Amino acid sequence: MLKERRHVAAEFLGTALLVMAVVGSGIMAETLSKDVGVQLLANAIATGGALLGLITIFGPISGASFNPVVTVVGAILDRGVTSMSVVADVIAQVAGAVTGAIVANIMFGHATFETSQKIRTGGPTWFSEVVATVGLLLVIWGGKKAGANVAALVAAWITGAYWFTSSTSIANPAVGFGRMFSNSFAGIAPESWPMFALMQVIGGVVGFVIIRALFVDNEKTA
Repeated sequence: MLKERRHVAAEFLGTALLVMAVVGSGIMAETLSKDVGVQLLANAIATGGALLGLITIFGPISGASFNPVVTVVGAILDRGVTSMSVVADVIAQVAGAVTGAIVANIMFGHATFETSQKIRTGGPTWFSEVVATVGLLLVIWGGKKAGANVAALVAAWITGAYWFTSSTSIANPAVGFGRMFSNSFAGIAPESWPMFALMQVIGGVVGFVIIRALFVDNEKTA
């Protein structure tokens, strides 16, 4: 029971700290520079750094998914994970994401509860979220298969994908939900989030199919 509580707590705290880093760096970048390129660079570096640290320390406790899509795909691939565990993780991730945004708002003197006005929409942007999510899943499972440092690979992928996807690679329904509560460079308007979440789920399905084809020993999972 203690192990399960620690698992859920790690997913909550890790997601909260991740969103705090994303939103906080977005607010800081917006405050220090009016150059959108500089703002994006600062946001990307801060997010990548946070991911590297958080996945490293929370990975041994919960796997450090911090992402409902990663959690669900992992549960399907690992027959030993229960549906209740998945639900608990997703709730913790969403609650953590909202908490992280609120903490960042408080740190920078924003209203504790605010909603983003940043509209993110359009076919290319939505398609980018599919690509970003597929890439994230492949980096995670491919990294595991290769015995590589998954924390470093995820940090590198997200930092890069900030720049090579038109959506700036949110690739996470929980993090996207939390970012709705930040009216800053890092925010996403509530009316934009549902389509982002749908595209991320589609990316999860595509990623799962590719992972099963490339990285999973079908004889062991049959």
